[in-house]
Amino acid sequence: MASLREQLAVLAVLLAVAIRLAAGRFVVEMESISVVSPTSLRGRHAAAIANFGVPNYGGTLTGVVVYPDKGRTGCNAFGGDPFRSKSGRPVILLVDRGDCYFALKAYNGQQNGAAAVIVADTIDEPLLTMDAPEEDNDNEYVEKINIPSALVTQTFGNSLKEALAKGAEEVVVKLDWTESMPHPDERVEYELWTNSNDECGDRCDEQMEFVTNFKGHAQLLEKGGFTRFRPHYITWYCPDAFKPSWECKAQCINNGRYCAPDPEQDFREGYDGKDIVIENLRQLCVHRVANDSGRPWVWWDFVTDYHVRCSMKEKKYSKECAEHVVRSLGLPSDKISKCMGDPEADVDNDVLRTEQLLQIGHGTRGDVTILPTLVINNIQYRGKLERTAVLKAICAGFKESTEPSVCLNPDIETNECLDSNGGCWQDSELNITACKDTFRGRVCQCPVVNNVQFQGDGYNSCIPVGPGRCAINNGGCWSETKNGHNFSACPDSDLTGCRCPYGFHGDGYKCEDVDECKEKLACNCPECSCKNTWGGYDCKCKGNLLYIKSEDTCIAKSASKFGWLMTLFILACVIGAGVAAYVFYKYRLRSYMDSEIMAIMSQYMPLDNHNNETRPLREDTAA
Repeated sequence: MASLREQLAVLAVLLAVAIRLAAGRFVVEMESISVVSPTSLRGRHAAAIANFGVPNYGGTLTGVVVYPDKGRTGCNAFGGDPFRSKSGRPVILLVDRGDCYFALKAYNGQQNGAAAVIVADTIDEPLLTMDAPEEDNDNEYVEKINIPSALVTQTFGNSLKEALAKGAEEVVVKLDWTESMPHPDERVEYELWTNSNDECGDRCDEQMEFVTNFKGHAQLLEKGGFTRFRPHYITWYCPDAFKPSWECKAQCINNGRYCAPDPEQDFREGYDGKDIVIENLRQLCVHRVANDSGRPWVWWDFVTDYHVRCSMKEKKYSKECAEHVVRSLGLPSDKISKCMGDPEADVDNDVLRTEQLLQIGHGTRGDVTILPTLVINNIQYRGKLERTAVLKAICAGFKESTEPSVCLNPDIETNECLDSNGGCWQDSELNITACKDTFRGRVCQCPVVNNVQFQGDGYNSCIPVGPGRCAINNGGCWSETKNGHNFSACPDSDLTGCRCPYGFHGDGYKCEDVDECKEKLACNCPECSCKNTWGGYDCKCKGNLLYIKSEDTCIAKSASKFGWLMTLFILACVIGAGVAAYVFYKYRLRSYMDSEIMAIMSQYMPLDNHNNETRPLREDTAA
């Protein structure tokens, strides 16, 4: 048994934690409950999400409220026939607060067929979070709860009971978690507050089992850039008055600044609290160094490997074992050591100091007070720390229609597009649809096919637009083939719209042949005989005449030949005149340039025959 001094030391540390957290706050995470019927109760009411079971993040549940005749606190097994509603809807059990754990009420309701449990408060007070009890042999049922639970106010609970007492009609409510998890964009940020200690009982086993089972999903999401994950570790500190004590030195590093409880709760045996703090610090630095190298997901490998290879239960929880794991994963030991700093130095550790600051609630997130705690998009996750349940909560944090494929797994969501195509537009021939499955349901959104965007309301119509649209279902326009000839109302030159081709009339979505002969649109010359064809006409001239379509007239074939000869002769004359004019122009230009050059040279160069006098090259010197 620990000495009185040791007990006081532990109490002092816990008191310091309580004082520090008193400045923070605890946030109650909410869902909403809407009354569908009776109409007199219609409206939305707030409900506090329980910290056990499986909240249906991103979804809804509509069911009939049942208030049992006996055992209205739900503290004992109901027995008898399972709960059922007259309409066949799921049963949402209403029980009163008091006499036993909240979780036991939910478990008993689940065992008797309830799809969810609502606990009505019995006093007029603000809503609080229904927490799970500490696990022991008497409440192992907590991990078996797979339905959602919520606490409602006394006022709303009484309203439901009064409506049920009248018995005129079923009381139908809708539990709504669609806005319980923020979903602002296409990336989810989440964090896990955990511990490297594996000797703290059921809580430690729960978080290690979760890390091991969720590792595959976490790394897949991280590598794909869908999520950003950060691990965190709770630390305490030792009050100044107890820093010199041996107990404080055994539980803390950096002169009492960062502490952890003794894992065995016995200061004289096994590992000390400071061993936990140092390993927590190492795991934080593993994530920092791995993140700097572009591989943040390696943290999951390190934690799971360390748990297997360096178990505290097997007396292998040590620095040497941790460094073996670091090297096996190809991480730089020197950078991790530099990040950790000196645990014996009487200075602040930047990494652990940051953890203490982050532990205090900020924004929409409350204080982190228990381990493990999962925070998604700055909201504390409520419910069982289990692989599928957590994945559903993370998937609810994506902006609708941006979820990765892992979120559309049939194990965690229902594909509404499989039922009557979700009520969206579809083209059976091309096997395309505007129904897009999302984690929260479905959206009717015109698709992109072969890099061609379809546009429309997604419900009644979707039409391809832009370049290449005519190659897909003829751009939604009219098209028909007869006698080996194909006509289309989709012009390749237009990015949108339909126009009936020449020889047809209509709106482009339906085109009919124009009878040019009947409507006197062509072949109207006296010598012409007109025959309508599909998409055109055939015009013939009497006798030995030739039909000129552009002029809609008939001319003699010989005249036609003479006309061509005359045209060629005139064209040749025009070309010849043009060439002659060009040659004359070049000749005149050259002559002009020569005269200009001579005029300029005469101004700067003296002439030898100036004044008409001829001077010999050399004078005669003969006597």
